[in-house]
Amino acid sequence: MIALPPAAPADVAGAALAQALAAWRRSVATADARLPRLAIGLSGGIDSMLLLDLGAGLALELGIELSALHVHHGLSPHADAWAAFCAAECAARGVPFALARVAVARGGGTSVEAEARAARHRAFAGLAVDAVALAHHADDQAETLLLQLLRGAGPPGLAAMPALRTPAGSPALVRPFLALPRSLLNAAAVERGLAWVEDESNADLRLRRNYLRAEVAPRLAAAFPGYPQTLSRAAAHQADAARLADELGALDAAQGAGCDPVDGPTLSRACLVRAAAVGGHRARNLLRWFLHRHALPAPSTARLDAMLQQLTGAAPDARVRLAHGGVEVGVHRGQIMVHAPAVGWDEQRWTGEAAIDLPHGRLAFTVVQGGGIAVDRADSVGLDIRRRSGGERLRPGPGRARQLLTHLFQQHGIPAWRRDAWPLVFRNGALVAVPGIGVDPAGASADGQPGIVVRWSLTPRQTLTAVKPAAGDPA
Repeated sequence: MIALPPAAPADVAGAALAQALAAWRRSVATADARLPRLAIGLSGGIDSMLLLDLGAGLALELGIELSALHVHHGLSPHADAWAAFCAAECAARGVPFALARVAVARGGGTSVEAEARAARHRAFAGLAVDAVALAHHADDQAETLLLQLLRGAGPPGLAAMPALRTPAGSPALVRPFLALPRSLLNAAAVERGLAWVEDESNADLRLRRNYLRAEVAPRLAAAFPGYPQTLSRAAAHQADAARLADELGALDAAQGAGCDPVDGPTLSRACLVRAAAVGGHRARNLLRWFLHRHALPAPSTARLDAMLQQLTGAAPDARVRLAHGGVEVGVHRGQIMVHAPAVGWDEQRWTGEAAIDLPHGRLAFTVVQGGGIAVDRADSVGLDIRRRSGGERLRPGPGRARQLLTHLFQQHGIPAWRRDAWPLVFRNGALVAVPGIGVDPAGASADGQPGIVVRWSLTPRQTLTAVKPAAGDPA
């Protein structure tokens, strides 16, 4: 029996890439026979250069429209040279190249590395492609798992990076090298005679990932051969556990989940109370699941317990508004909702525009015959748009009693957090209309006379699911 020689590193890497891209190609097959569009996230480093080189050879074989994107962060004095290098390497292979210059915020409470990562993902999300291929490998995955362990993360964080992630409304993220060690990819790049750039920040041991890579990983590799793949398997087990926890959260919420047309998915407070009765672990899982549906970060354990206490322990009619992740979590008529915080705005003057845009929505004005707010015959008096200050009263229609606006808001089911920014329409200092509630007969147009109908449409709360990287993701 003749023993076959072991496969060369480039063959192994190429096979892994071909298998991953073929599987992805099948998953996005389109009825119009359009070629799937794949962009390579090209940093210029050794791993991404191998991905580009192998991908360029596979694109025609697999029926893929290939391109590359280099994100220019402007953080290194060599950033322009790296961009030029990537452009030249793509041109040599006939791969269309795109450059995205991004601004990386500093001093906002998060690290420069995290801000740069978020900027990259925003660039990826803006591409007109079906997927972005990234060159993360088993060593990256092991480092991510270790970092998450040291942060005290639960299963979603310990799952580290998925081989395929499909954020809503954005290109998928494909990581075909995730099961392969760095050593194999490096050998494959050398074998193929590739050139690459070195990021000098990789030598900065003040960065936690670099410290793990330089000081901890070699000791682990010496004591536990093959440790990157072992930790990658552990991350896969945690991913399974995270999926099971999500499925349990969905089951616990199924009896009372709903959807608000403006603020998105809601959760029945009664479901959270029932979960808490089973056990704190069940309630914590349900609340984490709900926050994740809104693309919000998982709170710390102490913060999560405090939120649970307020959401489950408050009286049914109590006002609950919890700030978290730049939004607020509130309760309205038994439903837990995530909403944008009320934003103040200055008084506006309407002088005939079709619409006025305000922080939480749009106020539209339509001229009608009979109904709405009476139009001043001389057209010399406009309408003033104000927020409530407290104590306002309105008679919402003929034969109706004048009532406090607070009571009218309650009757119409308008949550407390929307009321402070709700626009009120005044004429000559008198409240004449509240969109969605009514027009005071004292300011209403008579039958057959021209009038102005005012409509208030809320702007749906926008989430960042599509551009938000997973926790610890080094992409």
